[in-house]
Amino acid sequence: MKECNQCGKCCKNYSDGGLSATASEIEYWEIFRPEIRRYVRGGNIWMDPETGAQLKLCPWLRQVDNQEKYTCDIYHDRPDDCKHYPVRVDEMIRDKCEMIEAKDLLNQKEAQKLLDILMVDSRPPVA
Repeated sequence: MKECNQCGKCCKNYSDGGLSATASEIEYWEIFRPEIRRYVRGGNIWMDPETGAQLKLCPWLRQVDNQEKYTCDIYHDRPDDCKHYPVRVDEMIRDKCEMIEAKDLLNQKEAQKLLDILMVDSRPPVA
């Protein structure tokens, strides 16, 4: 399994309603990051502040200099859904995550162990 190359596929795949934020994350944004809180409506995130409609793409995703590489403007304050991704190898395969290598497809159990090690600072381990 490769390190994340910031391809942005996860952000693109899930930013149009596939993510959530906890009440405590939303409360934190309300107090400390009101510019993020503006994009929350009725507990749903990445909503257009003007119309209330679900945005198609996360407002914090930025392409790096016309490359196929992306960064997050709220990286340290992003929701846990973002911090924890990817959780399982099968979802990486489904999402065509570029961290996956051919050897991971052949032994998904070992790939999951490696993923858990790679993600140890971002999320709790998978049970």
